[in-house]
Amino acid sequence: MLGAQVHWYVDVLKKYTMFSGRADRPEFWMFTLISFLISIVLAVVDAALGTSPLLGALYSLAVLLPSLAVGVRRLHDTDRTGWWLLIALIPIVGAIVLLVFWAGAGKPHDNAYGPNPQEVPAH
Repeated sequence: MLGAQVHWYVDVLKKYTMFSGRADRPEFWMFTLISFLISIVLAVVDAALGTSPLLGALYSLAVLLPSLAVGVRRLHDTDRTGWWLLIALIPIVGAIVLLVFWAGAGKPHDNAYGPNPQEVPAH
């Protein structure tokens, strides 16, 4: 099942600096899941090679901008500004609030950030 969903991950990487527009739940959560699984694999490889967190740190740095961009686009889908990402700076509570925002349904209609991504034909 996961192999068929890799396009969500690749699509986010292709839009790595696109902070405008909207990202629906599948795009955001599949990117997050695949990125998390890659991080686990790299942690195991780092441990086996004795390189401490070198590979994991390099991967985290490589996906920093795509992660921020898809997070902002996900907030846009819920009709919130990307500045809400900063709420994560508040320990524990901020992360929970941001998680609730990301998990919420997107607006079914066009909003200030663009058309509903579920209604836009894939290219």
